[in-house]
Amino acid sequence: MKRPTVAIVGRPNVGKSTLFNRIIGRREAIVDDQPGVTRDRKYSQAEWAGRYFTLIDTGGYLPSDQDAIESAVYRQVQDAIREADVVVFLVDASSGLTALDEDLAVLLKKSDRPVLLAVNKVDNEKRELNAAEFYKLGLGEPVSLSAMNSRKVGDFLDEVIARFLLREELTQVTTGAQIALAVVGRPNVGKSSFVNALIGEEKMIVTEIPGTTRDAIDTTVKYYGKELVLIDTAGLRKRAKVTDSVEYYSTVRSFESIKRCDVAVVIVDATIGMESQDLRILNEAVRLNKGIVLTINKWDLVEKDARTAQEYELKIKDALRNKDYLPILFISAKTKKRIFKVLDVVNSVYNERKKKIKTSELNEFLGVATRRYAPPSMDRREVKIKYCTQIKTNPPVFAFFTNAPDSIKSNYRAYLERQFRQQFGFLGVPLTFVFRKK
Repeated sequence: MKRPTVAIVGRPNVGKSTLFNRIIGRREAIVDDQPGVTRDRKYSQAEWAGRYFTLIDTGGYLPSDQDAIESAVYRQVQDAIREADVVVFLVDASSGLTALDEDLAVLLKKSDRPVLLAVNKVDNEKRELNAAEFYKLGLGEPVSLSAMNSRKVGDFLDEVIARFLLREELTQVTTGAQIALAVVGRPNVGKSSFVNALIGEEKMIVTEIPGTTRDAIDTTVKYYGKELVLIDTAGLRKRAKVTDSVEYYSTVRSFESIKRCDVAVVIVDATIGMESQDLRILNEAVRLNKGIVLTINKWDLVEKDARTAQEYELKIKDALRNKDYLPILFISAKTKKRIFKVLDVVNSVYNERKKKIKTSELNEFLGVATRRYAPPSMDRREVKIKYCTQIKTNPPVFAFFTNAPDSIKSNYRAYLERQFRQQFGFLGVPLTFVFRKK
């Protein structure tokens, strides 16, 4: 049975993201006093009293005749209402009933969805009286709570679950292995457009304004029987250009997304080319030993002939230096050209990351490699690598046992890795070689 979905909607700055974080038990949605910080739908799994459901945090409700971002937020709220099994309409006791609340209440009454009216920022008994005015919305008895200090949040969640029980009894859905996929890159390279092209709907807000996506957004899709969790992240900027608190937290969130993914799809703008910030993002993914697929987006905007892709790839590999094991794909999120090829390569990289090499094969390789080029001797002492074994998968780690670990220098490590990849592959996967005293 499909897990029920709960969408939290309301005008800006009523505490939707604070309530979202309180329910899931961690700070995942960005919370800031600036209205309209949450611009996209954000999904997370939640549980209360043994009942499991999907929770959606939405952008603040704003009239559709506002600027591009505000209009997109309005569409996000409408989409979330259509997607939800239960809608939580959150209002603010401290500011009272507003025209925007009344406007949104009309929209909710037309939605044909169960609606729970929740009055936030009721921090004490005195403020309980403030909740009474929201009866005017005609959405039934309001439930008071304080998301900030957790007051009556349990009672509120009991009401949410009660609305589920009007339908079928909840059962926890068990799924197969998921591939966590982080979509990262500099601002405005087309990350949200790429995700939207994959899922076939505008679940992410896409505009021409750099930095529109501020939170990391998780979207689960199935592709040839595989379940992938797509993480669309805020654009990464150089630290010197991170000026406000929201963008600071967005940058932090982007690196957190890389930390929790299996494979990172790093998107580069073909019209600009590889820049130092692109390399910084790649280096972070390599440092964390994540699978990596390098995608060159907006390829439709590049004037080209039969040799353009080959020449462009050579330039990229020259910039990558020792990261030439990364797969490079030329795509267009706008025209959807080769975007599903990215998922095929992601699946291959994910499988490579889990690959286990037999110890006998490793030591056969080691014998050939060291006979071809022995480790340089140090201080008249012969350096010998006696034995090799794989000690970890996902990510792969290999241990080499030698009489002089400190004598294995970076140039010889690089030689071993080149030979190793020729023999065993590991496309798109950083390798960790550790040298131990035998």
